[in-house]
Amino acid sequence: MNRSKPEITKRQKQLLDELNKCADELSGQELYRSLHLSEFSMGLATVYRNLQVLVKQGLLRSRHLPTGEVLYAPVARDIHHLTCVSCGETTRLEGCPVKTTNTPKKISKKFELLFHTLEYFGLCQDCLQSMDA
Repeated sequence: MNRSKPEITKRQKQLLDELNKCADELSGQELYRSLHLSEFSMGLATVYRNLQVLVKQGLLRSRHLPTGEVLYAPVARDIHHLTCVSCGETTRLEGCPVKTTNTPKKISKKFELLFHTLEYFGLCQDCLQSMDA
């Protein structure tokens, strides 16, 4: 399957540009606040609606935290995390263990992969120690 590059709107480009400026992931709220202080202000619902479109187009990846918050980053940034289910602390993993995994050929003919996520959930050292105390 060979898809053409998706058309993006001016607002979607503004969101992509804002995410590309940041070295980390941003929530919809953080993007809204950041754009609200610039000449590219848009409503919160518009931010979330356009983020969803960009995820569906395969231009952004989304990561759901245990708190329910969703963080967004450009797909080109192949970032993975360890997340503490108790305090929510997140630690970035170095490298991508998924890159060495191949999608079976039978499946890949019927499915166009846009992006992947890999998340590990557990307890950080601080939360483990406070449980033992």
